Amino acid sequence: MSLASSIRTIAVWEMNRSMTTMGRNVLPLAAGLLILLVLVTAFAAQSGVHMQDGIYRIGIDDSDVARVVAPDSRFTIYLDNGPALLENRAAYDVIILQGEVYAADTDKGRAALKALERDYAAYVSYVAAGEPDLFAGYPLWIDQEYVKSEIDFLATQSGQQVGAPADAREPPAPSSPVEAATPPSSATPVSEDELREHLREAGSDHPLNRYTGILSAGSATDGLRTPAELSPPLPYDALILVFVFIFPLYFTSQFFMMSVMNERVGRAGEALLSTPIRPSAIIIGKALPYLGIMLLISAAITLFVGAPLTILLPLIPVILFFLANALIIGMAARSFKELSFVSIFFSTLATSYLFFPTVFANTHVISIISPLTLVVLDIQGEGFTAMEYIYSTALFFATSAILFYVGTINFREERLFSEKPLTSRFADFISGGIARDHPHISLFLLAAFTIPFVFMAQMMTLVLFFNIPMPLSLVLLTVSAAFIEEFAKSIGIYAVARERPGFLTPKNLILGAIAIGLGFLAGEKLLLFATLAQITESIFGSVLFLSLQVLWMPLLLHIAGVLITGGFLLFWGRRAYVPGLVAASVVHSLYNLYFLTGGLL
Repeated sequence: MSLASSIRTIAVWEMNRSMTTMGRNVLPLAAGLLILLVLVTAFAAQSGVHMQDGIYRIGIDDSDVARVVAPDSRFTIYLDNGPALLENRAAYDVIILQGEVYAADTDKGRAALKALERDYAAYVSYVAAGEPDLFAGYPLWIDQEYVKSEIDFLATQSGQQVGAPADAREPPAPSSPVEAATPPSSATPVSEDELREHLREAGSDHPLNRYTGILSAGSATDGLRTPAELSPPLPYDALILVFVFIFPLYFTSQFFMMSVMNERVGRAGEALLSTPIRPSAIIIGKALPYLGIMLLISAAITLFVGAPLTILLPLIPVILFFLANALIIGMAARSFKELSFVSIFFSTLATSYLFFPTVFANTHVISIISPLTLVVLDIQGEGFTAMEYIYSTALFFATSAILFYVGTINFREERLFSEKPLTSRFADFISGGIARDHPHISLFLLAAFTIPFVFMAQMMTLVLFFNIPMPLSLVLLTVSAAFIEEFAKSIGIYAVARERPGFLTPKNLILGAIAIGLGFLAGEKLLLFATLAQITESIFGSVLFLSLQVLWMPLLLHIAGVLITGGFLLFWGRRAYVPGLVAASVVHSLYNLYFLTGGLL
């Protein structure tokens, strides 16, 4: 039977099995949860979310003033005279006496004051929108153009000045000739009735009003904002829409994960392994139906919301990444309880990596590490370039391919039906890729294959520490990046020492350290130059990839790190792995900090 025929046979069998065995147990529950989600979403859209109702207490001495706050359900309003309000002022978050506002000196009081300021701004806009002469209320038209920051973060390292200091004693003078600007046309782009209707809709507190610019066609009033509505270009609305894509994709990948797990727990996979079908054909055939379902779901949502079909391109590597991780988790977990724990842990990390950078889609280049940033840019109408697509998706394609390869070489009976602990099973998966006849070549390739995972983990730490003030963020990033690299380099030595204790001799340790150092350096140089050039333009990127400037220095660092961890394993056994890993991380961190401080450390 050819490979294509095998894949087709397994795919058809997987679909039939899922719709029968799994369908009776899981699909009704999934359908019920989906219906419940739709009903809850529809209810929230119609009635709003009321978790914040009545969280602030406000005392007011004038019923006319109370009308300003009355539409805001967050406030519980108490009308009383001035002396009574002053006497019980500790019971209120905010008090308004004779038009003067007094807020409690607490976090809750300050939050209530901010909410009151927004309510007053909305009230002013409401009053202005009701004026007979609307253009007298809004006489000024403002054009906004947001420009992404192009600051050279490496300038300070070379002693350059990023910006010229302002001299408060003299008015600023232009440094180049001033060009005359063409005055705007006196004609307004929309009629007064259209503008009044737009302001009335913008002032509504209906939950769906935020998304009408995305889910509906454009109109003449798109882009018009009152002064109170001006805000930074953070793509929260687009992020909500992106979540609608990601949730069903991750949910569908769980069916693939449970399919693999069911065959292991029920030992139904033994019959499948006894057939003359390659493991690669089995895995591709089992994953293909779920891949098709996820693509159909994405396409259906795209067509339903009227978004461009090009947003499917950055979603493809995310789908492959979900499926690859579902395969490994399904093969490694011993029980459904363990499966739930590992899958929830993975979903937390994956969601953080995908969504956190996307918040900065319009403001910083760091957002490009997430494929969802490309989805947001496409939804906003900006689109993305081929190079941005490579930067954003290369890690997902690479890690998915490596995980599928690991799953393929370990898709055999002694791996699938083992009852070893989770950490031991992952170590077995790694040792399964190390050939007994050519261990050093295998260690070289293993070190190179870990590079996408190392970069992805380091990008995750970059996202976590991005908003922490410097220099603390740089120190944390340096230490965490060093630990991640040393763990990735040493995992091959640890796996071999665990499976074949006699392999770890001084000679093999030195040869293995050299092979791992060469493989790690070759892998990081190749992937860095191919994909992450933009990230390294910032000082954060220079911290992660500092050691790539001179080849012999990072090579010696990589070899030394493996020798330190391997030396602990050689002399004190497997229990000394963690202390050896810490020692190697300390040496690596000191190396990076030395160069960051220009040798002043």
